[in-house]
Amino acid sequence: PSGDNQVENKEKAEKEASLDNGTLMQMDVAVPVVEKPLLADTDLNHNKQALEKDADSLKIQENAAHQANLQQLCRICGVSFKTDRYKRSHPVHGPVDCETQGLLRKKEKRVTSWPDLIAKVFKIDVRGDIDTIHPTRFCHNCWSIIHRKFSNAPCEVYFPRNSTMEWKSHSPNCTVCYTARCGVKRKNQPSNLQLGKRLKIIAERARKTKGVKKQVQVNNKNLMKKIANCKKIHLSTKLLAVDYPADFIKSISCQVCDHILADPVETTCSHLFCRTCILKCLKVMGSYCPACRYPCFPTDLVSPVKSFLNILNSLAVRCPVKECDEEVLLGKYCHHLSSHKEVKRKEIYTHVNKGGRPRQHLLSLTRRAQKHRLRELKLQVKAFAEKEEGGDIKAVCLTLFLLALRARNEHRQADELEAIMQGKGSGLHPAVCLAIRVNTFLSCSQYHKMYRTVKAITGRQIFQPLHALRAAEKALLPGYHPFEWKPPLKNVSTNTEVGIIDGLSGLPHSVDDYPVDTIAKRFRYDAALVSALMDLEEDILEGMKAQDLDDYLNGPFTVVVKESCDGMGDVSEKHGSGPAVPEKAVRFSFTLMNITIAHGNENVRVFEEVKPNSELCCKPLCLMLADESDHETLTAILSPLIAERETMKSSVLLLEMGGILRTFKFIFRGTGYDEKLVREVEGLEASGSTYICTLCDATRLEASQNLVLHSITRSHAENLERYEVWRSNPYNESVDELRDRVKGVSAKPFIETVPSIDALHCDIGNAAEFYKIFQFEIGEVYKNPDISKEERKRWQLTLDKHLRKKMNLKPIMRMNGNFARKLMTKETVEAVCELIKCEERHDALRELMDLYLKMKPVWRSSCPAKECPELLCQYSFNSQRFAELLSTKFKYRYEGKITNYFHKTLAHVPEIIERDGSIGAWASEGNESGNKLFRRFRKMNARQSKCYE
Repeated sequence: PSGDNQVENKEKAEKEASLDNGTLMQMDVAVPVVEKPLLADTDLNHNKQALEKDADSLKIQENAAHQANLQQLCRICGVSFKTDRYKRSHPVHGPVDCETQGLLRKKEKRVTSWPDLIAKVFKIDVRGDIDTIHPTRFCHNCWSIIHRKFSNAPCEVYFPRNSTMEWKSHSPNCTVCYTARCGVKRKNQPSNLQLGKRLKIIAERARKTKGVKKQVQVNNKNLMKKIANCKKIHLSTKLLAVDYPADFIKSISCQVCDHILADPVETTCSHLFCRTCILKCLKVMGSYCPACRYPCFPTDLVSPVKSFLNILNSLAVRCPVKECDEEVLLGKYCHHLSSHKEVKRKEIYTHVNKGGRPRQHLLSLTRRAQKHRLRELKLQVKAFAEKEEGGDIKAVCLTLFLLALRARNEHRQADELEAIMQGKGSGLHPAVCLAIRVNTFLSCSQYHKMYRTVKAITGRQIFQPLHALRAAEKALLPGYHPFEWKPPLKNVSTNTEVGIIDGLSGLPHSVDDYPVDTIAKRFRYDAALVSALMDLEEDILEGMKAQDLDDYLNGPFTVVVKESCDGMGDVSEKHGSGPAVPEKAVRFSFTLMNITIAHGNENVRVFEEVKPNSELCCKPLCLMLADESDHETLTAILSPLIAERETMKSSVLLLEMGGILRTFKFIFRGTGYDEKLVREVEGLEASGSTYICTLCDATRLEASQNLVLHSITRSHAENLERYEVWRSNPYNESVDELRDRVKGVSAKPFIETVPSIDALHCDIGNAAEFYKIFQFEIGEVYKNPDISKEERKRWQLTLDKHLRKKMNLKPIMRMNGNFARKLMTKETVEAVCELIKCEERHDALRELMDLYLKMKPVWRSSCPAKECPELLCQYSFNSQRFAELLSTKFKYRYEGKITNYFHKTLAHVPEIIERDGSIGAWASEGNESGNKLFRRFRKMNARQSKCYE
């Protein structure tokens, strides 16, 4: 290069070198000055990059060293752990240690983590700490201060209020790193030697002043009583109705005024005072406890433990008002005193005309006069509000009123006012009122009457009006949440805002159609499922957390749905003023049984219904006023619902839950049907058919000859195929041959059910059979099988009379669940044995009932493998022995025949439990409970209109 270029390059290199040296000097790093030869541009760039790289590495090393130094310092006070002989420290984050936990439990405190305790004691929020700026541990000295806050033990250290450490990120002037290098202590960090000297001086002073301590205490006590000046507002201990021991009286009296504690508060040193007394003393005498002189601030005052307050409020005191010797509990004293004040106010407010114009009380004035009298005060309050509270006059006035009520110990009114100030109010939420109306079986007119009465008596709107309840109900019903199906459901609208719809909507009407004389209301199946899922949103997210799954997993979730359908008997109205419809009804409902999510190679269960037979989880889908035996009406109304169900099987639901769009698939299992309805919807012959079972193809004769060994063979798809054979008769067979080929299928199946046993109806059917066995044993049919109807009637009357006398079982027209539960007990068998003469028959009956009671829990429990594993293992043996008894001791009844439910109980229970895990969980009991509610509401409905609600 030429000479000019060399000069320019030299100047440029010197400038860059000076810049680099300055940068490194700022970082507190010594850089040797070396004379550099003249370099080319490429060499200069290379050296510059090397210097920058060195500076970055130095910066990283410094930050690491800074972070290491931080871990040797206390997060709260900044003291090094090396000053402690034992080098004890505690983590800032995480749960408290066992010792602290025991202390907090003893003091009835619910704090369980260090961040909460540190925030409470030191007013430091450590939740937002960063590891590169803040230490992660605190010293044993600060730990002792926390313990001193919650215990009565003396503390050897005193932590000043304003000595908490402020932490900043690393910089060239970092005090943390400087202190670590130089070993310099902070100014406000006293040495152990200084601390020891200070404690010795304090102890010597205490010894010197011991002689005059009592006199000072007496003077202080009198001074504090004058400061508190609460003689007129607090109760003397002399008013206690019982002569308690002196130590007990001292424990319930204020340490300042010696009166009974009023609105008690506890200091950090565990002394008790009236709230007003201690606040006045702290303001006048300084921030320390009047009893032990330990530092104390108004923010340190807390309410005593509830058990102490309960004892205090249960003390009996005599009323100090003249001519009132009533003894009242201390907790109710304010309410009692307010009655005296109301009488006194009425006397004060009475207008007395003495010739002139006396000064009337403020409350007895007109609104205009009140404004005139309070004009100056209003202006002062307005000025204060504009200066201090941003012009919020209402807040200032309400706070003044609240403080006045608290000062007069009128805490009940003060609590109500505080609730109003916080926007809560004293009224109930509309959804709560709706739940009250439903659970207490109140009609709209009855609820409205109660609402008006309560409002008139109390002057407050505690219950919400009916229109608010209807608005709340809309938010709780289906049609409130947006969702989407992929692919879209066939022949189903994409509109998601759809609530209750007419059950007959979409049904074509023509002259030749079957006349549908019914009223039906239903939800759209997909909207109802979405509503049920959103009700379980919290449970699903909690289940994911419990299984250590991430909240953001979007699925696919698999939802298993139990379907139930049953007919109801008499649902006539109270007055019968509604439309002319059948007095029977059918209710179709569903229950979300469990939800699983695919995670890796397995399905993880995130929700399982704990009470699958409760009416609370059994969601109604369709209600119709129709007879379940009316096949045409049933198919006309349920067909659209079943069509929606079929198309949902092959589609995926997209629903936003927890702020994330998630996918759901559904598995439908129709298990909540009794035998009558299963035969109706699956196209089978009625219950009295030769083909005894809805699960297998056995005839009644085959089932009686082989009581136990049968397997499930029927299915919905097979029933459809058999119907086609029945309809077309492809082999040109006779009626009997064709019937034998299709095994009792005589109509088209239109609802898919799972071949199972309904536990509730199984229990009822078996109880009805035992009821007959009892009658036959009383009549000794095993000796003489030829009996007349009159004799059967006589045996039934004898049995009913005896059961009513011994078991308090009233006779019924038709077997129901409650009667079945009471009948199937050992006590009932013992009562029945009193009517039977033969001892051998006693033993047979007792053994039969004992075996049944061992088998019953297996099909009634929701999870037999957990609830009754031993009985589940013994089931096959017990069923074999039960069948043996029927075919020998009770041969007179079961030779060549057997009841439908006895066959299912003995032959199919183990196979169903092996397939589904339970029978009881899949029962129709929830739907039956819903039926009961519907019947109750309908019977008490006293409306005059013709419309159906």
